[in-house]
Amino acid sequence: MSKILGVDFGDRRTGVAISDDSRVIAFPRETLSCPRVEQAAAAVARLAEAERVAEIVVGYPLNMNSTQGPRTARTDEFLAELAKRTRIPLRKWDERLSTKIAEAVLIEAGTSRGKRRGVVDKLAAQVILQGYLDATGGLPSDGEDLP
Repeated sequence: MSKILGVDFGDRRTGVAISDDSRVIAFPRETLSCPRVEQAAAAVARLAEAERVAEIVVGYPLNMNSTQGPRTARTDEFLAELAKRTRIPLRKWDERLSTKIAEAVLIEAGTSRGKRRGVVDKLAAQVILQGYLDATGGLPSDGEDLP
């Protein structure tokens, strides 16, 4: 098997996580400072190609009642831009509460507020990717393929 990349897309920062080759464990990789959709998509595509990942899982920000909101539309823009830049299959994955979970882990670990800002995005990407790995058993999912 090969690795999977997890992405937590944000307005200013985009968190990235990567799985091990056996697709069991997600590891936080980095936080990309990309304020524009095009910059974030280009950076994620470059990283995915460099790591030779088989899939890219992007956190999809649904509201708590499963409806789509403004963040969903912005993530759709990112996904469309990313699809232009790579042929690697893209998957949407429900990211509800991923950032809250990451923040709670950092607070529990005693991480200062300033340091949390720099790592919360890549930890949120790890939460997203680990959820995907756990749900699919590391196998390619029947999740939504994007153009």
